[in-house]
Amino acid sequence: MRHVSILLRRVSIVIFLFGVVFCSAEPALLSAAPYFEDGLLGLSQKELHEKLGMPQAVRDRKSALRVFTYYPIADWSTYFSKLVSPENGEDVYTFTREGIDIRYSFSYAVDPNDQQENRALTVRLVDIEFSPAVPISRLLGLIPEFRPSTDSTIPSFRSNIWVLLFKGPPSPDARFIVRENGKEQLEWTLCYQLFSMQGLPDRLTTEALIDRMEISTQSLEVVIHRQRHTHERILNPYSLQFDRESALSKPSPKSIPVPTYAE
Repeated sequence: MRHVSILLRRVSIVIFLFGVVFCSAEPALLSAAPYFEDGLLGLSQKELHEKLGMPQAVRDRKSALRVFTYYPIADWSTYFSKLVSPENGEDVYTFTREGIDIRYSFSYAVDPNDQQENRALTVRLVDIEFSPAVPISRLLGLIPEFRPSTDSTIPSFRSNIWVLLFKGPPSPDARFIVRENGKEQLEWTLCYQLFSMQGLPDRLTTEALIDRMEISTQSLEVVIHRQRHTHERILNPYSLQFDRESALSKPSPKSIPVPTYAE
């Protein structure tokens, strides 16, 4: 009997230790981690809600254009979310910072192989809108997640309505939230895209007004090889060299002509 008792105690200890190891490992399996230093892309919807609280509303895109219908969170949860795929709803948060109204909207991706009714949602894009529009120079103080590089050589591009800034190394995990065909053969990097509804001036300065920002992931290879006709390479507007060159390239004030009078 004594031997049996000792054996049972040993079995109990082994089972207890196995349970401890299993329980301690489980959160690592269930929790996602952000793909990049912005801390948002790659989070699950549950993790996002734990970080920011519940959203004030949910919006649903009605067309390929920026046309949305906004729903109170209670109405979306109880009724409207059952009419469309859950990933079609974008969680909306509103803040007021330094007198500027700021609206965050989070778009989600799902695993196409997941056939469950309540498929897990993963943040794939963050859309941030400003009212009124703000200069490029103010974005750093308004958006904590916006930490652009100050390196003058970082890949940076522009068009007539937006500025695109790459940041940091690629993340293989980020392929999950990319919709582009052939994404497995490409590297995907954190990107900030700044939009100006009224258009950017030909001579870009940090006083140019920005209405909206997107935090997403893009491929430098795609930009260089497929989008070279629409993406003009520029100096990083958050670098010291950009400030120096902007100061040097400022047009000198025109002198006022002095009239000549006959004596």
